[in-house]
Amino acid sequence: MEQTYLYALLVTGIGVGFASGLLGVGGCFIMVPVQYWILTTIGIEPSIAIRTAFGTNLLVVLPTALSGAYGHHKKGAVLWRAGVTLGISGACASALGAFVASNLPGRILTAVFGLAILGGAVRMLTAKPPKVREKPTENLATYILWGLPLGFACGLIGIGGGVLMVPVMATILKFRMHSAVGTSTAMMIFTSIGGVISYILDGLGVSGLPPYSIGYVNLLQWVLLAGTSVPMAQVGVRVAHKLPARQLRYVFIAVMVYMALKMIGVFSWLNLPI
Repeated sequence: MEQTYLYALLVTGIGVGFASGLLGVGGCFIMVPVQYWILTTIGIEPSIAIRTAFGTNLLVVLPTALSGAYGHHKKGAVLWRAGVTLGISGACASALGAFVASNLPGRILTAVFGLAILGGAVRMLTAKPPKVREKPTENLATYILWGLPLGFACGLIGIGGGVLMVPVMATILKFRMHSAVGTSTAMMIFTSIGGVISYILDGLGVSGLPPYSIGYVNLLQWVLLAGTSVPMAQVGVRVAHKLPARQLRYVFIAVMVYMALKMIGVFSWLNLPI
């Protein structure tokens, strides 16, 4: 892999870690497009490139989420009962979503990825601010039922779940914004594990994979991304707790919309170099 691409991955890892701690997401909307671009540029077939980006992204999410969840826990922003329940049900569904993704064309996966992120951004932007309580509902069945579809989406499009879960927690489950960010980070620990196992198993024996891959997980990209994202997650956590919840919400929405449009292909259709 050319040195330029290695530097791009290192810089991306810094951005991913910061986003994870700041916004309670795995940085998928930054990491997946960059990985996909690099892999297709070096000649990897697009369908394999997007699946490899998804699988590798989920493995990067794991240590990043562990680091971010620890930081948010110290701030008292992780509701562990909700996070673990959502995470366990989400992990099972994430494995199923990864299996489905391994059998879909690459163009469908990139479009679905972009649309899912865009939908989450629109929902968060248009939702009326809820009347929040100090603690959300304690109904475990509610957490399990939400964990299943969100976990499936995580595996299907290779994300940890925060990009979808934060809007659900903030607008439907009535979490305070900072609690939604912290708890979603904890949930990502579980959804990433389920998805990674499935992407590895589904990609074993596939021809045309990039070097240093185990199934649809590329170890070289993982080392470069995880090595920079984990320490930067702590920086993001510190910044998050210094920002008002309203500003945090708008930062989250703006980044989501940009990367969603990028993956759908809107900027290419308009011939915009962004």
